[in-house]
Formats: sequence, C-alpha cells, structure tokens
Amino acid sequence: MKETKIIPSVTVNYKGTGNSIKSNELGMRAMQERAYEKRGEQYLLIKSPPASGKSRALMFIALDKLNNQGIKQAIIAVPEKSIGSSFANEPLSKFGFYHDWFVEPKWNLCNAPGEDGSKVNSVKSFLESDDTVLVCTHATFRFAIERLGIEVFDERLIAIDEFHHVSADENNVLGTQLKQLVERDKINIVAMTGSYFRGDANPVLMPDDEAKFDTVTYTYYEQLNGYEHLKTLNIGYYFYSGAYADEILDVLNPNEKTIIHIPNVNSRESMGDKIKEVEHIIHELGEWQGIDSKTGFHLVKTRDGNILKIADLVDDEATKRNRVSAALKMPEAKKNRDHVDIIIALGMAKEGFDWIWCEHALTIGYRSSLTEIVQIIGRATRDAPNKIQSRFTNLIAEPDASEDAVTDAVNDTLKAISASLLMEQVLAPRFNFTPKNPQSEPVKGYDYGEDGYNPDKENVGFNEETGQFQIEIKGLTEPKSKDAQRICKEDLNEVIAAFVQDKQTIERGMFDEELVPEELTQIRMGKIIKDKYPDLDEGDIESVRQHAIAALNITQKAKEIVNGESRIGEKANTALIDGVRKFAMDVRELDVDWIDSINPFSEAYSILAKSMNESSLKAMAEVISARKQNISLDEARDLAKRALKFKKERGRLPDIKSADPWEQRMAQGIAVLARLKSESNG
Repeated sequence: MKETKIIPSVTVNYKGTGNSIKSNELGMRAMQERAYEKRGEQYLLIKSPPASGKSRALMFIALDKLNNQGIKQAIIAVPEKSIGSSFANEPLSKFGFYHDWFVEPKWNLCNAPGEDGSKVNSVKSFLESDDTVLVCTHATFRFAIERLGIEVFDERLIAIDEFHHVSADENNVLGTQLKQLVERDKINIVAMTGSYFRGDANPVLMPDDEAKFDTVTYTYYEQLNGYEHLKTLNIGYYFYSGAYADEILDVLNPNEKTIIHIPNVNSRESMGDKIKEVEHIIHELGEWQGIDSKTGFHLVKTRDGNILKIADLVDDEATKRNRVSAALKMPEAKKNRDHVDIIIALGMAKEGFDWIWCEHALTIGYRSSLTEIVQIIGRATRDAPNKIQSRFTNLIAEPDASEDAVTDAVNDTLKAISASLLMEQVLAPRFNFTPKNPQSEPVKGYDYGEDGYNPDKENVGFNEETGQFQIEIKGLTEPKSKDAQRICKEDLNEVIAAFVQDKQTIERGMFDEELVPEELTQIRMGKIIKDKYPDLDEGDIESVRQHAIAALNITQKAKEIVNGESRIGEKANTALIDGVRKFAMDVRELDVDWIDSINPFSEAYSILAKSMNESSLKAMAEVISARKQNISLDEARDLAKRALKFKKERGRLPDIKSADPWEQRMAQGIAVLARLKSESNG
C-alpha cells in the first residue's frame, strides 16, 4: 500500500456547557430565543449552523406573525422534498408555547401530489383558503410566482430555508423573484441558512437588499460549546495516490458511525463506476454477508468478526433506494445508535439530513462549494449520548507531476486549503476588536486572565456566554457607517471566505517567495471588500479590512503557539481554541502594522510541505509559477494610494531601494502607474 499523505487535523475542543440545548419556559433553545426576540422584523435573516433548531425557530416566529401581527398565511420553501419533514406538526404548547404548529396534509406539497397533478394549482387554492401554513419546495414556489405573480403573496410570510441557494446573480430565478418581493414591500420574509457564503463569486443578496434584513447570528462555536455530549471536533485533509478505495481504510475507522460521500462520476477522483466504487469500499471493509430484508442495508463481516450495517444511497434503482431511505427515517434510526453503521452516498445525505449518531463525515474529492463543505461537516456535529468527539475528513488525490491533470489537482488542493482556513475561522470564538485606549474600561463579562485588566497593556478577554474575545489593537480604524459596523460584527467570516477563495490570493500567499504580506493583507483584501461591498466609503473599507485580517491572522498565529516553535506539531492536533486563548492572553503589543505584516497562508504552506513529497510540491509550484501575474493597473493604483498615506506619515515617498520590501513594493506601484499613464497618453 502506498503511503497516504496527511495534513494534521485541526482539533477544536468545546466545554459542553449544555446552554445551546436547554429550553426556556416557552420551550425555546438559545438560538430560537434569540431569533424570537426579533419576531416583529419584516425581513429577518437567521444565520445558524446545522442542528441549532432553525426549523422550530421559524415555527415560533410564524405563529406569532399569524396570531399577533396580522399576517394572513405562512409559506415555507425548502430546497428539496426530504427537508419538508423538518416542518411537520409540532405540539409546541406541550413545552410552554402559546400555539401548536399544524400543517394540513394537503398543504405539505413535499408529500402531497398537488391538485390535478399540479402543485402550483395547490398553491393557488391555498392562497384562496382560510388555512394558514403551506410547505413546498423552492421550485414549486418559483413556478407559483411565475404563474400567479407576486401580488397574490401580499400580507403573507415567506420563509426560505437553506437561503444560500438564493443568489443575486440575474440568472438565479429565486434571487430575482426575492428582489421583486422586497421591492414591492408588502410581505414578511424569514430567510434561514447554516452558511451564508456560496461556492461561487456571487453574493446571496446585493448589499442594498441585505441592508433591509435584520440579522440573527448564532455561531458554530456557540452551538458546539453549548452541547451536552459532543466536546471535540476534528477537521483533516488527507492526500493519497492511486485509487482512493485502495487506501480508504487509512482514514476510515469501521467502529465509527460514518457517512461516506464518494466523488462525482465526472471528477478526477472517481474510479469511473459509482456502483463498483461502493462494492470496492465494502470489499475493503470486510466480507459481504447479504442484504437485510427489512432495511435493505448491506451486511458486512469485518476482519474483527463484527457485522456492519451499511446503507447504500448511491444505487439509484428506485426500489432499492426507497427501501434504504425509508429505513434511515425509521424511529429506530434516531433512538438506536446501532440501527446503521455506515452510510455511503453520492448526492444525498447532505443538507437537511439528520442522523445524530454520525461521528465521521468522510468526503472523497474536493467539493467546490464552501457551503457544501459546511453542510457536510454539519452532518457530524449533532449532539448525541456518548458521542464525545466527531470528525470531518476530506480525502484528496495528491498532485502528480507525471499526470496531465496536475493543474486540476493543484486547484483542488488550493481549494481544500482555503476551506480548511475558513473552517478554522468559523469554528473559533468571535472577535470583538477595539482600538487601544489607555482610558478604556474593562468590559463586563470578560475574563482578562491572571493579570486582570490593565489599560497600559494590550487587553484581551474571553466571554464564555457570548463566545467572544475582546481584543484591543493599536491603530485600529473603527467602522463609521451602520453597514460597516454590521459587517465587522456579523459578517467577517463572509469576508474571509471571499478572501481565501480568491485564486490569486491563495496562490501568491503560498507559493510566491517574493511576496510581501502587505500585498495580500492590504491590496488584495481591500479590493475584495470593495468589490463585495461597493457602497462602503474608503474609510469603512479600511476598517472592515483591518478587522478581517486581524481575525484571520490571530487564528493562524494561535495555531503556531500551540504547535510550538517548529510551527507544525508532530501530533495531529492544533487545539485551536486553547491556542487562540493562549496567544491572545500573551499579546501585549498588537497593532495594525504587525497584523498586516503576517502572511495568513504561511501556516497552510508549512502544513502542505509536511504532508506532500517533494515532487508533488514542486509540481504545484511550477503550475502556479507559470501563471504568475505582474502588477495590474488596479493594483498599481492601490499601491499608489498606500504610498500617499506613507508620505503623509513620514514626509517622503517610498524608496524603491529601501530595505523594507513593502516600501519597495509601494514604490514599484508608483513607477508602474506612471509608466502605464505615460503609455496611454502617448
């Protein structure tokens, strides 16, 4: 067997306070209570991880709007039929709420066939009825608007689940319709998503539309820190050579409850035949014993003599898949940990799939959408008795210099690194950055460590209740506008997602030996924010940029602190939260210039170098070097702006012969801009 290349896992440890699963007197958990406090908002956006209770939060809000706010009806749109079960009848009054949630069977169009075979006809009949709740798919809702118009939805609540399926792109029908509904301004909207960043460059909403929404944010950290049982989450990327099925047991533990997502048949990781891939995985696990007549699960005897029950969702023969799918929805699946051991899927078992016992989400081949990765990780982050730890593993083909597909391999590897950087950020506590002020007072609720609060030093603290770090930074620019304040408070992960997905950013950050970090942290990040939020002025762009880079770099530096001076520890454990806490508490002279001078991708490169052989790494470097870019006009302009700021601070322009590489780069920007202007005038 060939050696499997391993990137050490990011390990995040949580306290298990139980806060996120405790209910108040109305039967609401922490996230639901937070959302319910904003039930009076016309447009509400709920950003909350899988298993945090978004479906029930919507029930509470919708019932209040129907009974107390004059809303006629509620329509819930979900991306696929299976997710419609999340909005089934619930006796909420049994747990303390004022009303029960009830959907007439004929109005749950994820199950009902529709009038005269048409679900749009059913939507029309519902709108004309006195009933209050309808559940349908995104597709049915789109078709209903196209045929019935937007006016018929006036004075109603439209709830859109898995809101990241919406896009501001003009070709996204649901996104265009949503914009029309918001412009008409005669409905209420509740939008819910576990990950607000998409896998492409398109925003979910344009900034002017998003500004109309009030946001409820409940973080992954709050969710996992507040569980009762699950205390540790591991995220690892593993590189292999050859066929993945031959090496799958290097990362698959048959004793863990696992969901395996095999690669798309068109991807380079695919072995070419999805049915044979499942058979190959089963062969690696043990000796096939037959099919369970009740569930349709494969029975496989392992080398240890245990019998595994494996659910195959890859085989799309209707009779087989329906029986297996039905078995996974049996009450036993939720009550009995041993109902099934391993689920193998291709396009299924992702968003909305609820198997609380899952301890390992194993994904083969890189997934291009960061949203999809977050959704897959969410399959393993349900809280369940005796489930102390869980993990996500991405098994990826290592670049091979001899293959024609080396460019694709390089791109997949870089994307995997970017996803890893983003998830480290998503799973960490939130940061509350403030300018350093000698006269400032300590913030209530924060633990400032053994030294206590000292205004003459760099002051940080951690608030267990909110999962936030309070950190002061010298020279930090505060956001002025309401939009910029919201972005710094709620949306830094979206900014960081755009940054780490940017090809030019990650390629140069990891493989350009001549890179000056400020080119990424100032020029590239500034451009990304300007493109993403075009209505922000220069001051607010700079403020958002500083906050985002600070958050990203503090997480990266914390990993170094934990791993020690060697940067990459021998054990596969970065203990991220402990690292953030230790690093933050040790900081005394943190300032904006220091943050800008750190390459946020240096840690990722060190991990990659440790996990790959020399020829693979060289192949990656050669591919990236071949498409290396010179200074563009936009970059030259940005560098020139930085140079003017440099001149105001120091009384002179940057010197191209300076020993400081960032000063050299700014001087080069001025020179390039002058040359390009001269050429255009000539």
